[in-house]
Amino acid sequence: MTPDHVAVSGAQCILANTYHLMLRPGEKVVAELGDLHKFMAWPGPILTDSGGFQVFSLADLNKITDAGVTFKSHVDGSLVDLDPKRSMEVQNALGADIIMAFDECPAADAPAEYHLTAVERTLRWAEECIAAHARPNDQSLFAIVQGGTDPALRRRCAERLIALDFPGYALGGLAVGEGFEAMKGVLAESVPVLPARKPRYLMGVGFPRDIAAAVAAGIDMFDCVLPTRNGRNAYAFTAAGPIRLRNSKYTREAGPIEAGCDCYACRHFTCGAIRHYFFAGEMLGPVLVSVHNMRFYQRFMADVRQAIAGGTFGRFLQEDPRCLLGPAEKEENS
Repeated sequence: MTPDHVAVSGAQCILANTYHLMLRPGEKVVAELGDLHKFMAWPGPILTDSGGFQVFSLADLNKITDAGVTFKSHVDGSLVDLDPKRSMEVQNALGADIIMAFDECPAADAPAEYHLTAVERTLRWAEECIAAHARPNDQSLFAIVQGGTDPALRRRCAERLIALDFPGYALGGLAVGEGFEAMKGVLAESVPVLPARKPRYLMGVGFPRDIAAAVAAGIDMFDCVLPTRNGRNAYAFTAAGPIRLRNSKYTREAGPIEAGCDCYACRHFTCGAIRHYFFAGEMLGPVLVSVHNMRFYQRFMADVRQAIAGGTFGRFLQEDPRCLLGPAEKEENS
């Protein structure tokens, strides 16, 4: 998608990935080219993650200590060190408006003792990030609350981070296999602890039902790859449920992806045409479904905001079918 596509969808703030940009082309190159806003041709707000999640989930992790992590680059196999100071250096150079403290994100099924160790590391690293942050006047540093699905550990982490007075707070370590009900339980216990007058951000979430439940719990911000990751795989979101456009029943379908949708794809293309693009290897197919999915999510979020402003959010949760849209059964169990 082009930046214009993203802006037209209704998105205001976008996320860039510290881990990938650090490895290629390097934060110094981005800075020399005018920082992320010019590099991405995006004049609005940008958030960068700390790099921690990708290190623990994607990289060939070589060593982790209280000082930081050493991992093998997926680009050239070289050994790379990343610690709180380095994460701040990279994010300061990239120039995003919101940056994230370096944290440790364990797997959902990690032993309880390891979650405790990760929380203590996350807290120690949060203090180091504050000390290393060189641009507090124009970059807001958010802390990340860890603790797995243990309510007491989550509260402990949140309370100690709140004492450090960050501009905003995120909940990390969710949408990593713990399941929908467990996520709701963590939100119910953790969000009320966080300051109500500061942004509260749920990282890596999610399907519309996840977002609806999180908003009900008091979350303000979200990021997720689902609209475009699913879009480039011919999976389209609609209020009636997902459409998989590779299915043969759409070969001669003359209607749009979703009736009533005002996105570019739905205004100009039939399902049959889009299906053909996928089978022909034409990149327009993934582009169009991604455009639709982005607009679907932004229309959903606009309606959430309108319902909150109008005092009807409780009814919206009960009546809007999008609030029930989660992963299909086979996807949930995969």
